Amino acid sequence: MTLKKTAAIVTLMSGCALTTLHVGSADAMTLMDLFRRNRAPETLQTLPEAAPAPAQEPSAPARRSASSPAPRVVGPKYYTYKAEAPRRIETDRLVDPVVTGSLRPELVSTGSTTPLSDIRPYMPSVTAYAAPDVAKTIEAYYAGTDALIWIDATGVNDRARAAMAVLADAASIGLDPQDYAVALPSETPDATDMAAREKALISFEIRLSAAVMTYVQDTIRGRIDPNAISGYHDFKRKDVNLAGKLRVIAASHDVAAFLATQTPSNPEFTALRDELKRLEATADGQPRIEIPEGTLLKPGIADPGLPAVVAAIKAKGSETLKTDHAATLAAYQGSEDYAPDLVALVEGFQKENGLKPDGIVGRASIRILSGGDSHADKIAKLRIAMEQARWLPADLGSRYVFINQPAFTASYHDAGVEQFNMRVVVGSKTNQTYFFQDEIQTVEFNPYWGVPQSIIINEMLPKLRSDPGYLDRLGYQVEVAGRAVSSYDVDWYGSTKGVSVRQPPSDDNALGELKILFPNAHAIYMHDTPSKSFFKKDMRALSHGCVRLADPRRMAAAVLGTTVDDVAKQIAGGRNKGVSVPGHIPVYVAYFTAWPDKDGRIAYFDDVYDRDMYMNRAFDATRQVRRIEG
Repeated sequence: MTLKKTAAIVTLMSGCALTTLHVGSADAMTLMDLFRRNRAPETLQTLPEAAPAPAQEPSAPARRSASSPAPRVVGPKYYTYKAEAPRRIETDRLVDPVVTGSLRPELVSTGSTTPLSDIRPYMPSVTAYAAPDVAKTIEAYYAGTDALIWIDATGVNDRARAAMAVLADAASIGLDPQDYAVALPSETPDATDMAAREKALISFEIRLSAAVMTYVQDTIRGRIDPNAISGYHDFKRKDVNLAGKLRVIAASHDVAAFLATQTPSNPEFTALRDELKRLEATADGQPRIEIPEGTLLKPGIADPGLPAVVAAIKAKGSETLKTDHAATLAAYQGSEDYAPDLVALVEGFQKENGLKPDGIVGRASIRILSGGDSHADKIAKLRIAMEQARWLPADLGSRYVFINQPAFTASYHDAGVEQFNMRVVVGSKTNQTYFFQDEIQTVEFNPYWGVPQSIIINEMLPKLRSDPGYLDRLGYQVEVAGRAVSSYDVDWYGSTKGVSVRQPPSDDNALGELKILFPNAHAIYMHDTPSKSFFKKDMRALSHGCVRLADPRRMAAAVLGTTVDDVAKQIAGGRNKGVSVPGHIPVYVAYFTAWPDKDGRIAYFDDVYDRDMYMNRAFDATRQVRRIEG
């Protein structure tokens, strides 16, 4: 293979994500249907082998003298988050109950006070707001019963006080207590104005029920609708049986205990919760060493940021590291000359912190040297992580694969325990990997690469318009309506409906030896790659959107329940072959800037796609719409 051909293939590697086509003219609209049949390249293809190219190059289609601008494919967008607006609970409809009979005897006041069954006429005076599904639940409950939950003959009951204590502690599980704040009615009402007392009590009853149901819904599924953040988020929001839970609460003798069971209790969420508690109980005593902006240390080159780097290593390096380099540290007098002994010191620090030990101090090294995230930043990341964890199943499963994009890692879990963890390459900031969950179905050995339209249009089309035989020379297979043709036969200026392009299995195939498929609308999957050098980088947001694995054979063996040797034999056969994955193995293509490691310790990561910023904006938008005064 020529060097030129190799470079061209590497440039086009590993396109995965589906995107939206933007065109510059009506004439370019004919490309809208390009590769429509290949929109899910993760689906195992069974296309026939293409016929050999003709011995003689065919005549090129007539080229247009003036071409229209080439279309472009762009990725999904981030949205201006619009929180679900609360609506007024229609208390005027609750004057007459659907059921017959009066309140239970213990709920009826004695003496000169009005019986609580007479509170219903005051329902229309109650102004309370809630999300539509919560409001509907409240209306249905109080229209169907005379049993009040939070008040009795003496006023506010113990059940209400227990519930309010849980709501007031919502911050401990990553929620906002102000979202569930309900004021107690006056404990010393004017005895001459019993109507005001009854109005206050029924208002408290309705408001607390709405607050408790909002809390239950939030702690189960989260406050934020992930799909309203961006087109990169793809989750079906959890259904919460609010009516059933309200009935349980009404009958419960321990409301606090019941509410506690609604919060996720899996090990990951528990670790996040414990870390949040620890940080909020301690002062921010972490020393921060400021390294000059723009510092980029390279061996043999002087840099004014070097003294700060050495100072940071003295403060944050392990005792073993400092002992091993004691002479270097003792001799250093603040020089800006990045000498070999200092390079060795930096390499040692990088190695013990999981970075590439190359002596080059860039963004990743500086983040750790300067103390990483501040105390407040860590708390903010934990709250975001706890919110996002609610989008996932309460139980991730006994056997699953977890990909954390900011960490650039994929881990395989069996029997609830992490068995191994490997480096991955994920989408670049302009070709971001989605945030979703799915189920692994197939491992394909010696795969074909069905070229996504984002790559064919953005990267290949300009070349094909000037050089129609480009794909032939790269060894790609082109089909029109299922018939193998030369790329020279396709009019790349005209209609390309029914055209598909794929790269056959080879040492240079963009997907390498194998791919691991979990069919999804985003055409994202895990795969091998010939570009092994990318795994040596600390920042690995470098692909077109799919997830490249550092050790694909090990992952394939794990999900197939076989050995690495067996996987090697399948590959050595050289035949394109798909093998079904036994059992159910969820895969979480996740995005967490704070997440526990296998030992339960929380690790913090850079927000490579700025998604935490959009989460904070969503929190702000939610906070604003929920602050409706009654």
